[in-house]
Amino acid sequence: MRHLDWVDGLPDQWEAKPLRATAGYVVSNVDKVPAECEMPVRLCNYTDVYNNEFITLALDFMQSTASEDEIRKFKLLVDDVVITKDSESWDDIGVPAHVRETAGDLVCGYHLALLRPHKQRVDGAFLFRCLQAKPIRVQLELAANGVTRFGIPKSEIGAMMLPVPPLRQQRIIADYLDRETARLDGLVAAKERVLGLLAEKRRALVTRAVTRGFDPRAPLRYSGIPWLGEIPIHWELKRAKWLFRERDERSTTGEETLLSLRMELGLVPHNEVSEKQTRAEELIGYKKTSLNEIVLNRMRAASGLVAVSPKDGLVSPDYAVFQAAPDTDPRYFAHLFRTELLQAVFRSESTGLGTGSSGFLRLYSENFLSLWLPCPSYREQRSILEHVANETARLDALRAATERTIALLKERRAALIAAAVTGRIDLQGVGHENDVAAVHDDRVLRRQ
Repeated sequence: MRHLDWVDGLPDQWEAKPLRATAGYVVSNVDKVPAECEMPVRLCNYTDVYNNEFITLALDFMQSTASEDEIRKFKLLVDDVVITKDSESWDDIGVPAHVRETAGDLVCGYHLALLRPHKQRVDGAFLFRCLQAKPIRVQLELAANGVTRFGIPKSEIGAMMLPVPPLRQQRIIADYLDRETARLDGLVAAKERVLGLLAEKRRALVTRAVTRGFDPRAPLRYSGIPWLGEIPIHWELKRAKWLFRERDERSTTGEETLLSLRMELGLVPHNEVSEKQTRAEELIGYKKTSLNEIVLNRMRAASGLVAVSPKDGLVSPDYAVFQAAPDTDPRYFAHLFRTELLQAVFRSESTGLGTGSSGFLRLYSENFLSLWLPCPSYREQRSILEHVANETARLDALRAATERTIALLKERRAALIAAAVTGRIDLQGVGHENDVAAVHDDRVLRRQ
């Protein structure tokens, strides 16, 4: 079987054994519903395992109850390994976590399997890394059954084949991987901080450009609008109703292109971002939009969900569609409407039932059209758009390069784990960090 190709390449003194020969395993049935007749416990649940490599007492575990028998059977011990047994996707299952700290009331919850290493046969940290390795875990993925939700049969957990080197070598490999994955994780975290800084710089650049222009020497005046502050002295202030006219024209056939409004993409054809098929008769009554009109999601305007239509088409009947006045570039105002400044204004102007993200608040057209907005000349609007396009393109290129680096680091991490637990990295004699550099060679990983 191709998914067991790694077996033939195991070093001398290594064996391939089923998990049941190296560890005990049970499938938890402890649910989240507390019962008065049971003992109070903390539950290690699915998300605790899926989102964390290591189970420690620093995690915020759910409070619940369990019977004495369940506590005895599913209490977590240091060096246990817990895996996700169920998933909505067959290829995202069997995700492991290693128990590094525990307490007497910490119990394995539902949708999880608890693996307890036989101490004389397998080290828990090594077992954990084996289950992280794609060539090993793919056995669980292929064994998962279901249609809309997938589960791993208990028997398949026990039948999963594992590489089993001598116990001392297992610990060397586990220690090595702890060091190297921590180093790679540090590099990823640093790159992710760079992404955050680039995103913040991009937001600040756009906000400054659409509220003050791009000439830092331009004299300023107070706008009289608290949220806006100072604007260039030659800019005007205009109400939105002087710049935009709401248009509410409905489709009578539903045959026009349906457009979806997405945060990162703007308005795009629905069939490019969704597998859900629509029929023309379902779209009768949807709002028409034309090229270069502003489309605003009234319920999510405070999140910046607004865009310029790139083509004629249809949008949700609950959206608002605005046609720009002559000498008004809707792209400039779309940038303005997506700034955090305007998102806060939209939030304060929205009305309806409830508050916050769980409420049903809408930015009604009369509230939107009554807003005062900064308005440079049409020529300057176009210049600002060109400036924003050039500067954000540079930042977006840096972001893309950083994202590629992060992806490569994560690929390297996964390849390193797989290579180490299947014996494709020679760690004989490695006992401290200075030795790691001698064996951590890209050529080894390129043989994957």
